[in-house]
Amino acid sequence: MANEAFVNPISVDKVTDKPGLLEYAHSVGGALIKPEDKGKMKGRAVTAMREQTDLQLSQLYRQMQLLAEQATAIRNRVEVSERIYGAQMGFEPIVGHTYYFYEKKDGTDVLSMIAPNEWGRTYPFRRCVATVRMMADHTWDVVYHETEFTEE
Repeated sequence: MANEAFVNPISVDKVTDKPGLLEYAHSVGGALIKPEDKGKMKGRAVTAMREQTDLQLSQLYRQMQLLAEQATAIRNRVEVSERIYGAQMGFEPIVGHTYYFYEKKDGTDVLSMIAPNEWGRTYPFRRCVATVRMMADHTWDVVYHETEFTEE
């Protein structure tokens, strides 16, 4: 028996001299190597990417809307400020005080310290355009805008 050559009972197709290069575990304790479905993996990655970018785009859109609203408010404040400085006023406005901006029946503008509800029956204006407060930069903060006043 010493002269007989050893015959491996395992098929030659199932044995290798480089087990580390096998695409499956070569022993009972070896790590499980499972082939990935690349289409499934790419699909999940694309879905996650789209979800993340949609979230970021919606956040940018909300920020853009806020900036547009702020720009509109500043533009309105500038327009009212220019119109107020072109209006008739019999006093010097003080920073931080509230005034009332009226449009006369002849179309001219007036800045007054008297509120619309304080005029009584003799309301001499077509409408109260805005209630305004002078800010430190000498622009006007519009408290309400384009309110109709009905005579009673």
